Amino acid sequence: MSPEPGPRRSHVITVEPALIQLSQLTAGETHRLDRVIVAISVNPELGTEVPGTLLRDCTDEIDGVRVIYYFVTALKTITIVAYIEA
Repeated sequence: MSPEPGPRRSHVITVEPALIQLSQLTAGETHRLDRVIVAISVNPELGTEVPGTLLRDCTDEIDGVRVIYYFVTALKTITIVAYIEA
């Protein structure tokens, strides 16, 4: 019997300014950021809403990572990363 599939993930896209930020991170910072991006892809409502916008702010205090993102579709199948900090 096949194992049950894991949770459906949203497709994560990074916009140009966040890609520039990403290119300036060290390997360790990128690894910490990857864990948060995976968590967001599994649960796009992980972050808190930024009042007055469509943005969500996800801060992982343990890893020292912050990601600001939003959903493109009502089904939360595409997540756009607008800002990263590691």
